[in-house]
Amino acid sequence: MPGDYYETLGVPRDADKEEIKRAYRRLARKYHPDVNKEAGAEERFKEINRAYEILSEPETRSRYDKFGEAGVAGGAGVGAEYGDFGGFTDIFETIFGGFGNMGAGGATRRRSGPTRGDDLRLDFKLKFKEAVFGGEKEIRIRHLETCQTCQGSGAKSGTGSKTCTTCSGAGQVRRATRTPFGTFAQVSTCPTCNGTGEVIEEKCEVCGGVGRKQETKKLKITIPPGVDNNNRLRVASEGDAGLKGGPPGDLYVYITVEADEEFKRDGFDIKSDLTVSYLQAILGSTLKVTTVDGPEDLVLPAGTQPNTVLTLQSKGVPKLGSPTLRGDHLFTIKVSIPTRINAEERELLEKLAKMKGDGQGKGGLEGFFNLFQK
Repeated sequence: MPGDYYETLGVPRDADKEEIKRAYRRLARKYHPDVNKEAGAEERFKEINRAYEILSEPETRSRYDKFGEAGVAGGAGVGAEYGDFGGFTDIFETIFGGFGNMGAGGATRRRSGPTRGDDLRLDFKLKFKEAVFGGEKEIRIRHLETCQTCQGSGAKSGTGSKTCTTCSGAGQVRRATRTPFGTFAQVSTCPTCNGTGEVIEEKCEVCGGVGRKQETKKLKITIPPGVDNNNRLRVASEGDAGLKGGPPGDLYVYITVEADEEFKRDGFDIKSDLTVSYLQAILGSTLKVTTVDGPEDLVLPAGTQPNTVLTLQSKGVPKLGSPTLRGDHLFTIKVSIPTRINAEERELLEKLAKMKGDGQGKGGLEGFFNLFQK
């Protein structure tokens, strides 16, 4: 009585079709009687072949899962005979890959009609403010365009193409080789027509029979507000032209944003440092600050401490797809402590230090200034 077919192939009961195929190929190579001369190899190979025939077909696998061997008894035979090499062709096509749908000349016919062109990539660098506000930019690209003289056919005006005599129009050639395991076919692209199945009678003098020409082109693209590093813009139909008049591919523009000396981006917020004097920090002030929109007023409250973050709302980066919604501009306050002061300033500061009880005489200034170095 046969054993469990899943155990025979060494796969779980929920294995998919590809997993079953891989297991079968591995075991078939190992136990084929023309390779393995050990006792029992032939019987083992029969079991493997039987298991694969049952489990590789959804209908027979379903019956086997429900009813076991009784559900498939008489439904499938052992399969190919392997007494001679010629009868084992199907098995080896399963193991090593078949030859596909054969056309003229025994090779797979390649598509010789129009094909879509390749997509292209362009790396494009923007300044910080250009990325924030977007706008129209001019770029230059080199891509393949359809030859206007031959309209992409590659043939000289008044001539055409004919069926390739090397591959009989198949686009591929097949070479058979006999091995100890049987006859194998090697399929490769036809060297005469490069897989098209056709050869041009007379080549176009402008494109040399290719049907496309390398051209440099200027384009204007629209940068949306708020783009950031590694954002990708798609420019439709500006890639390489397709073969034989096929549609062009697309152009993909990858954005890189240059670092700015003053501004840093954090998501949709902009961050910068703002240095103020210790007197401004103590007394408060209204300051003119620089934003991506230009000068703006920022209120510095009295008694502002070092590293306080003050916010100007909606002065950050526009959100992609919603340019009216913007992040904020965040200012981190840095307090500047003077390293040298004149005699009058010192006298006033020493009086202030005495009033605040921060020390006596000249030495009291050290404690006073330390307040702004936290």
